[in-house]
Formats: sequence, structure tokens, C-alpha cells
Amino acid sequence: MRRPEMHWPRCAALWPLAFAAVIHHAGAQSSATGSATDAPNAHSNGSYLHSYLIEPKPETPCPPGIDPIYQADVIVTGTDMRQRPWGFAQTFRTVLVKSSGDPRLVDAPRTDELAAKADGFVACFNYVDMMAGTPIHDEQGTYDRPHKLTVTFDPAKIDAILAEFGDKPWRGERPVVVPVLLIHGRKPPPYVLSADDPAGADQRASFQTWADSAGLTVRFPTAGELAEWGVSVDHFAGTAPPGAGGAPNEAIVAGTLDWQESLPGWVGKWRMRWHGADHAWGVSGVNYDGAFRDILRGVVLVASGNGSPD
Repeated sequence: MRRPEMHWPRCAALWPLAFAAVIHHAGAQSSATGSATDAPNAHSNGSYLHSYLIEPKPETPCPPGIDPIYQADVIVTGTDMRQRPWGFAQTFRTVLVKSSGDPRLVDAPRTDELAAKADGFVACFNYVDMMAGTPIHDEQGTYDRPHKLTVTFDPAKIDAILAEFGDKPWRGERPVVVPVLLIHGRKPPPYVLSADDPAGADQRASFQTWADSAGLTVRFPTAGELAEWGVSVDHFAGTAPPGAGGAPNEAIVAGTLDWQESLPGWVGKWRMRWHGADHAWGVSGVNYDGAFRDILRGVVLVASGNGSPD
């Protein structure tokens, strides 16, 4: 099958809302139906942020040894059929990109058709109650509690779908993304994103979320590393600093992220050197999530051999 021609807009959030659902509550209701059967609400111990989550018993048995590239999760309301078909569709889109390293597949017309019947490609799924440990005060609270729906897809079926698109599974070692970013926010002072600066806590969390969705590992440099590399607010070249990226599988992405009130939104410019080739790209008019998705989209395209973000 001929690979579909797809183009990436420069000034919009470039990854789908499928990924955004990983961290945002899914409010839209779905009337789609699927072949999966209703299951009673699952119960688990734990709580939402900064604590442990214990997964409930899977709704369907999960075969052992399935590669994580065939798994994704999304936040849904309840554990019934109101949003399960929607959740299957969103995680299906995520897995197509995660397993192939080809973000262009997410908007292909054929993907829309397949996502509508994503339940037919599911190997197993389960729920985690995101409010576990919070007392239930009334029936409405029981019915509308947010859950993390984790879906594992059948590798053979996903591989066959990738073949239809002219793609193949992206296996083996993936790059570790090391962002070296100078951020000029709405309020001074500017700062370089690091692993230990409290000013960048929200940005680190956002970047980590999108890296996980893409099947990538992210490593934030410490303030000490940045000092060793000669990187600071006053000394920022916008390219990978000498001495950075000691491991051969590290992808150093250097750039700037500036708030522009006139848009309003953020303008990002990035540069990366990977296997001897330089790549430069950027995005504008987005929020932090859109900026970090754009960085990771570029890394995925280059590292998987599916294209260039330039």
C-alpha cells in the first residue's frame, strides 16, 4: 500500500489530542459501540498524584511478554461503555505512532476508519481508579470517577496495520532525549530547564508525559552538568554544548522557548545533531504541551528513520 502523503503544519500543536488525554480528564461523551463487554467498576488502592497506584485486576487476561510499544493509556470517565470505545480509539492512535515511530500516521484517513473499530485489535485492558482512597460521597461520585484506562494491543494485528501504511515496527534501542532549553516566560527571570530547578517543575512533568507517550526516555541535565557544559542564561548558544551527550544514544535537543504576548503563545526553536546530521525546526503559537510534543515529534521522526522535522 502506498504511504499516504501527509504534511505537518508549522504553527499548530502537531500531535493529536489522543496524547493530550493522557493528562487531561476526558470530558467528551462517545456514542460509539464496540465488541468489548461491559465490566463492573474496578477498585484499587492508592491515590492520584505523588503516590502509588495499584492496578486492579485486568478486565481481560493479558498475554505475557508484549512489548510496551503496543501499550498506551488515557483518562476516561468510569469503567463502563460511555467512554471505553473512545478510549480504545485514542490509545490505538497513540500505539500506531509509538510502535512505528511515524507520527504522520495519526492523521491518515485510514487511521480514522481503523480507530472506529479499535476494540477488534485489543489484546487486554484494565483500569486504575484515579481517585482511589478518596471517599465516595454519593452515587454521582461513584458513576463519574476518573480512571486511567490502559490498553494493550495485539502486536500481530498492529504490525499488519503498519504494513498497510508501508511502515514497520520500530524496535531496538531508542534515543534518550536530553533537552537543553532556555525559557523566557511571561514573567522574568528567564531560566535554563534543569533537573533540579523548582521553576521548571511543570515543564519537566509535561515533557516527561509526552516522552512516555512516544516510547522515549527523557533525561534532564542537572544544574551541575549545565555549568560544566558552560550553559547559562547569559551564555546560551542554542546548539548542543561541547561535552554534552556522553552516551551514543543520547539525543541533545538545544533551543529556546519564548512567550509571545502578541500571538498569544510560545515560540520554540530547536536544533539537534543525530548520527552526524544536523536538524533544525520549530513551532509557534502553542502551549508548553504543544512545544514539547513538537520536540519529541522531531526526535521520533529522525531516530526512527521515518523523516525529518526540518
